Formats: sequence, structure tokens, C-alpha cells
Amino acid sequence: MRSKTQPVFARKTVFSHKTFIITIVALAMMLGGAGNVLAKEKYTVAWSIYVGWMPWEYAGDSGILKKWADAYDIEIELVRMDYIASVEAFVAKQVDACVMTNMEGLNMPAASGIDTTALIMGDYSNGNDAILTRGGIDVKGLSGKSVNLVELSVSHYLLARALEKNGMSEDEVEVVNTSDADIGPIFLADTRQDAVATWNPIVMEIEQAPGVDKIFTSADIPGEILDLMMVRTDVLKKSPALGKALVGAWYEVMEVMSKRGPAGAEAIAAMGDSSGATAVEFKNQLKTTAMFYQPQAAVDYTASDEIKEKMDFVRQFCFKHGLLGEGVRSVDVVGISYPDGTVQGDKNNVKLRFDTTYMQMAADGKLGTK
Repeated sequence: MRSKTQPVFARKTVFSHKTFIITIVALAMMLGGAGNVLAKEKYTVAWSIYVGWMPWEYAGDSGILKKWADAYDIEIELVRMDYIASVEAFVAKQVDACVMTNMEGLNMPAASGIDTTALIMGDYSNGNDAILTRGGIDVKGLSGKSVNLVELSVSHYLLARALEKNGMSEDEVEVVNTSDADIGPIFLADTRQDAVATWNPIVMEIEQAPGVDKIFTSADIPGEILDLMMVRTDVLKKSPALGKALVGAWYEVMEVMSKRGPAGAEAIAAMGDSSGATAVEFKNQLKTTAMFYQPQAAVDYTASDEIKEKMDFVRQFCFKHGLLGEGVRSVDVVGISYPDGTVQGDKNNVKLRFDTTYMQMAADGKLGTK
């Protein structure tokens, strides 16, 4: 640093034509570099059609998501994909965040070694998943029967829990693996089929058929089938802005949806239309979806002891069916951490994290677009 007492000598600089050209080139390079520095970080979020996830498309189409992304100086691209394909893309690190259930979160990314954070507790299925039968068959009457379902999906989990709660085992029934695209039409067309386990909107279609009854639904196991927004933990650590923007946008949409009036009705209608349902049908699906419209309600459930109990059912199912990895000998192979610091499973291999940090920011009014 030059001392204040040192004399300052004026110096005349002579620019030649060559010097001028070099200066312009250097300036252009500097500006180009500045442009790279100023470029926004871009993140990709995958979502699938399901009543609890339709708010994401509305967030994108309405401009709400862009508003929140701009507020935190990032870009967020929404990509609609088939469900399993979207989770596989998350596992392959082709997308940064993805909607999925707690079961898939555990047995796909977490079991594959991808450190995953449950950023948003969106809802739990409260009747959207169901077992339906013909001929007055109840759960105990399933013994010796075939049940069509998507094997190793939440429908399979629902069946296992229904049998367990009635003192039965999976060995007493025959599981017939059927794709989600075919399961409804096949069951409706073949009246010889006794039972099916699936989810909405297929459930709503099947239950309208004469002689069909719902004998067990996710409302009988509340809080066990969770619909979440998952983010790779390394991405979230690197960019808290992504967490803030996603959470901020989500709860703005929740506010719109939960208010009476034209804005809420318009949002519901748009979500229904995008999912191939009428506004009335979509509202009926929402009735069997326990949405956490308020961030504090989501925080409270995520931080409760109840979720640990529910996740233990889920991880036991995953272990029993070999979903935690080939040759795995213990249900504790994957660690699941909770907001109070407790861990289910291996504390040295925590790969699924329930985190209330960003939802609590929303609840406390610490997120904003201004």
C-alpha cells in the first residue's frame, strides 16, 4: 500500500494501435468471464402425476416457482416423468430433486447409497390407496385368493399391512404382478378376478363397478404412505437457495389451494385438468389425501415420534422383500435420521434424512420473495 506521505507523480500513458486492440480483447474476455460468474445455477426437479404432486405443475405454470427461484437467484426446471423413471433419474443423479414416497425414498436412492433429504412433507395417503374385492370378500377372505397389484410398490405394502393387521401373512395369498397401466382395465374386464390393490384415480374408477367393495385403504394405516419432495443432500448443502425456493413456492401454492374463492377454485380445476380429472373428481381425490397445507403442521408431523414408528413398518417391509440391497442381512443397513438427532439403523450409514429446517423457515415467516 502506498503511504499517504509519498509524492504522487503523474504519468502520461501512450496508447498505440496495437495496445488498443489488446485492451479491447482483454476487456471482452473479462466481460465474458463476468457473464459466466453471473450465470444462475440451474436445478432440475422431476415430478409425476398424482393428486399430492399436482401442485408442482401448478407452481410452474402459474409462475410461482419462477418467482421464488428468481428471489434466490437460481433457475429451477420442472420435468414431468413416469414415476419409477423419475426416481431412477434421481438415483442416477440426472435430476437434483424428485417427488416420491417414503418407501421408494428408502429402497431406491437411500439403499443405493445416495444421501437423500426429505425436504417437504407434502401429505400422506388417507384413502388414495386401496384393496378392492368382488363377491363380498373381506381381508380374511383373501386367504387362498389372487391379488393383482404392482409388485413391490406401495400397493404391495398396503396388502402386507392389511394381512398383518388381520393376523395373516403374505404366504396366504398369491400376488399377481400387474402394471399400473393395465391393472384397472384388466380387473374391470375380467369379473373372475377377486381382488386388486391400487391407487387413485384407478381406485375411483374400479369402485364404481357393480359388486366391488373397498375392504382396506391407506386410511387404515394413516401416516405410513408419505408423499415427499426429496433432494440430494449434497445438492442441498451446496445450495440452500434451492431448498428455500422449493419450500417457498410449495407453501404459496398450498395457501392458494386452501383458500375459498375463485383463485383456489381455478388452481384446483387446473390441477384436475392436468391430471386428467374434472375439478369434482380432483376434489374427491384431495378428500382422501391428508395434505399438510400449513408448514407448521408438516414440521410437527416430521418431528413426531409417530413417523419413526411408521418408518419402522416401511423399512421392515423393504428388508423382508430384499429392497434394501442384494444379500443384506439386517434391516439396519441404511440409517434414517430424524429432526431430533435420533437414527434408525446404521448411524455410520445415514442415507435418508427427515429435515424440518426449511419448512420451519416457512412456518416462521423467514422465507420471502421481496
